[in-house]
Amino acid sequence: MKAIVLVAVLSSLAGCAVQKPIEGPVRLGQIAFVGGPKVRPEMVIEDSRCPTDGRCVWAGRLIVRVTVLGGGWSRQLDLTRGIPVNVADGTITLVAATPPRRPSRLPLPYRFTFSFQGGL
Repeated sequence: MKAIVLVAVLSSLAGCAVQKPIEGPVRLGQIAFVGGPKVRPEMVIEDSRCPTDGRCVWAGRLIVRVTVLGGGWSRQLDLTRGIPVNVADGTITLVAATPPRRPSRLPLPYRFTFSFQGGL
């Protein structure tokens, strides 16, 4: 009887250790599940977006280096916000990033949102 209770307790604790998929915005190093492959933002390559308190002639751009993980494969890509990139059997896009660029204040941690179009 004690063995059965012990197995039940250990089984329930094992379920607690499993990380739930993150489908919303993710920080650098976190893995996003985007309805196909998984995406892990590694580093910001460029953030030349127009600051929220500024006036700009050019809107600027945000480029993020990511690792895309599929079933048994991985690929590193540089994603520019709003521009789809072919990967696997579809396209992946960096849709959004927060917070907006604010050079007059200390930067807050980035949060990124991705989308995947295609697949089976």
